[in-house]
Amino acid sequence: MLNALKSLLLPPEQKASRTAQLIAFESGGRARWTPRDYAALAREGYVKNAIVYRAVKLVAENVGGCVYLVEEGAETRDRHPLLDLIARPNPRQDGAQFLENVATHLMIAGNAYVEAVAVDGSPRELHVLRPDRMKLVPGPDGWPEAYEYTVAGRTVRFEQSATLPPILHLTLLHPLDDHYGLAPLEAASVAVDTHNAAATWNKALLDNAARPSGALVFEGAEGAVMSDGQFERLKRELGEEYQGARNAGRPLLLEGGLDWKAMSLSPKDMDFMEAKHAAAREIALAFGVPPQLLGIPGDNTYSNFQEANRVFFRATVLPFANRIGAALSGWLAGAFGNVRLTADADRIDALSSDRAALWSRITEAPFLTLNEKRAVVGYAPLEGGDRLG
Repeated sequence: MLNALKSLLLPPEQKASRTAQLIAFESGGRARWTPRDYAALAREGYVKNAIVYRAVKLVAENVGGCVYLVEEGAETRDRHPLLDLIARPNPRQDGAQFLENVATHLMIAGNAYVEAVAVDGSPRELHVLRPDRMKLVPGPDGWPEAYEYTVAGRTVRFEQSATLPPILHLTLLHPLDDHYGLAPLEAASVAVDTHNAAATWNKALLDNAARPSGALVFEGAEGAVMSDGQFERLKRELGEEYQGARNAGRPLLLEGGLDWKAMSLSPKDMDFMEAKHAAAREIALAFGVPPQLLGIPGDNTYSNFQEANRVFFRATVLPFANRIGAALSGWLAGAFGNVRLTADADRIDALSSDRAALWSRITEAPFLTLNEKRAVVGYAPLEGGDRLG
């Protein structure tokens, strides 16, 4: 009886991390923008660089193409209300587009935000929000108490205190930031700049008739110099008659003691193409895409395209898809129960050889019962299956 009275009089117990005050002290309770220029990364990387664009699309489209299952206890279901919501998250998108957008934002910004539209506490729609428009507002305990989304000068505040927080914030680990994630694109930014600079240099070289720059040397009589009129005429003629792709191959007529001296190194001297391919391989490495799948020459890490594709799905696509699925199911657990979204590896054609090898090993294991074999490959037990065979 005494314990019951104490529980009524005492405030409810609250659990908090012992380090939360340190995080709160650092943030000061003020809103924090993403600590990088997302627009510049997206523009110079995804928009202007073909390697980044293809690497991001390759990962994101395959994540969006995964078939998800719901694990509930020891059972695996292919039909569930949560799967229905993911399959049709909102009127404008299907499940593949929704997951592709989440994965794309994670790879470009290191952060992805999903808004839940709920009716009576039950989520009805899911929407992906742009990372550059979102900022995090830390609470007194150091963790996010709200998010603010700003568009065209108007701001919407999402309080996170509800049973179903309206915003899911997915991040990729940043070892130096408590709240925001580190994007693969940011890690590859030096390689992206190198690759873009090589492409720009190559374009400028082509525009200049594929010839390196040089200098016209005046070798007139001793002490003679070109007059201002001669200099301006020569500069005008060079610009109009000899520069640009349309003037490629036109011979340069020199007179009056002029001589052409090449000044810059040739592409061979600069090892131009190899430097560009090395930068492309670094970009592919940051995104977890085998260079062979991006058509980058000079890399024979895997014996063939099929092997590279298998490693790509096993090491990059599946972990990425399962990470997104775990975040979504954990966020929506209050509405759908203790379930977990996982990508169905058996539905991925690139992993068919792994699946066949597993089935072969299990079939040839005489020390396992039928139900133990079924459990290993993800199937439910059968009545009478607890026998060796």
